[in-house]
Amino acid sequence: MMVFYFYDMTEDFIAHISKQIKAPIKSIHSVSGGDISSAYKIITSGQSYFLKTNTISNALQMFQTEAEALKTIANTNSISTPKVLEYSQFENTSFLLLEFIDSKSPDSKDLKTLGRQLAELHQNTNAYFGLQQDNFIGDLFQSNIPNDSWNSFYVNERLYPQLQLAIQKQLLLESECPSKEQILNKLNPLFKNIKPSLLHGDLWSGNYLIATNGKPYLIDPAMYFGHSEVDIAMTKLFGGFSEDFYKAYHNIIPEDEFTSNRIEVYQLYYLLIHLNLFGKSYYSSVINLLKKYF
Repeated sequence: MMVFYFYDMTEDFIAHISKQIKAPIKSIHSVSGGDISSAYKIITSGQSYFLKTNTISNALQMFQTEAEALKTIANTNSISTPKVLEYSQFENTSFLLLEFIDSKSPDSKDLKTLGRQLAELHQNTNAYFGLQQDNFIGDLFQSNIPNDSWNSFYVNERLYPQLQLAIQKQLLLESECPSKEQILNKLNPLFKNIKPSLLHGDLWSGNYLIATNGKPYLIDPAMYFGHSEVDIAMTKLFGGFSEDFYKAYHNIIPEDEFTSNRIEVYQLYYLLIHLNLFGKSYYSSVINLLKKYF
């Protein structure tokens, strides 16, 4: 058996994973998996698996909410997610075990399919905004307290907590941040007639895969019911999505006169997340949007 060992992959842990997949492990390779957890490709004689590990105190809860979100999205029959095999803890290491998706670079047809299937996901609606369970974006807590008002939900559960966290971390001054009442009043005209849609919640280009057969998969969700344009806002923040993707998406869910403004307001949340996770390099982007809208 040829296995490459990593700092969090003891022989006992590898044996435990081998037991979970009911097969001897031939090799383990570190792969790109984001900034929060370690990620590995596990190869057996029969197939490959994707393993994420983390030793922080809330890692098991992070993986549990991720697993439930992957299952929920898959059960909509709109767009695929990797099959969840196990999430658990071994000694001090929490892990999430998924099927491994062999992927390729997307072409125009693939991105059209991704856009259409994302729109189909967003057509799954609900009686309220939020979710019955809180979850995480990165390793930051994300409150999902249900609310029948999108304005109230977005301000109370998204923007305001991240502004307060940035103040606590001394990344923003209190004087630079609008009050909760100011935010509610300013955003209210933009948030008319919005219905809840099931969101991926963190849809940057690293959180989708195109399988070698052209089938799109979503990974690493921060799922909840919110405005469909929130996912679109994230796709536009760091690139990686083509015009074909947007055309296919908007053929099903069209834009309106306030879309471009809402996109920036939704990007503010993600920029605050990045400010709180990664520091001052995101400060100017956050401040510019705060000045523009509040």
